[in-house]
Amino acid sequence: MTDEMLSLCGQKGDEKAVNQLLCKYKSLVNKIARSYFLTGGDMEDIVQEGMIGLYKAIMNYSSKRAASFKTFASICIKNQIQSAVRVASSEKNKILSSALPIVDNVNDEEDEKIEIIFPSDLPSPDDKIIEKETFEEIEQQIKSHLSEMELKVLGLYLKGYSYNEISEKSGISKKSIDNALSRIKNKLSFLKDKE
Repeated sequence: MTDEMLSLCGQKGDEKAVNQLLCKYKSLVNKIARSYFLTGGDMEDIVQEGMIGLYKAIMNYSSKRAASFKTFASICIKNQIQSAVRVASSEKNKILSSALPIVDNVNDEEDEKIEIIFPSDLPSPDDKIIEKETFEEIEQQIKSHLSEMELKVLGLYLKGYSYNEISEKSGISKKSIDNALSRIKNKLSFLKDKE
C-alpha cells in the first residue's frame, strides 16, 4: 500500500496503518527536529511535537491535495514544531520570550540547513532611548558634514536605487553620483571610529 492509502486507512480507524506510517516517518521527524535548537528545551520534546504533527498529517491527509503524503507530512511536522516553539517562547517562559529563528526554510530535501532558536537580549526602555538619542546625534553629524546634493544622493542610494534611478530622480549625472558617493564615504569615515 502507498503512504497515501495507509493514511486513508488510518483515518478509518486502522491502527496498524497509523503505526506503520508513524514508524516509517519517524526518521523524517528526527531529521526536521534536529534542525531546531531550543535553549532550555529537550530534543525529545521537539521530536514529540514532530510526532504529533505527523499524526495530524495522517489524520488530515486528503487524496485531493496536490502534494504527496510525504510533502504534506513534512509541512505538518514543521508547523507543529514551530507552534510549540512559539508557545514555549511566550511571556510565561522569559528565557525564551525573544527566541529568533536563524534559518527560515527547512524541508525534507535540505539536510544542511539548521534552525537555531536562542534568546536574544531585548533592549530595555533605557537602551531604546539611548539608541534613539545616538541615532539622532549621528543623523545631525551626517547632515552637518554633507552638502544638500550629497544628502539627496545618499538618501536615494540607501533606499536601494541604482545609479540610473538616482540620476533620473535627482537630475544628477551618473558620474556626479559616483563622485558624490566617494566624497560621502570619505566625509563619513568618522562614523567608523565611533563603533
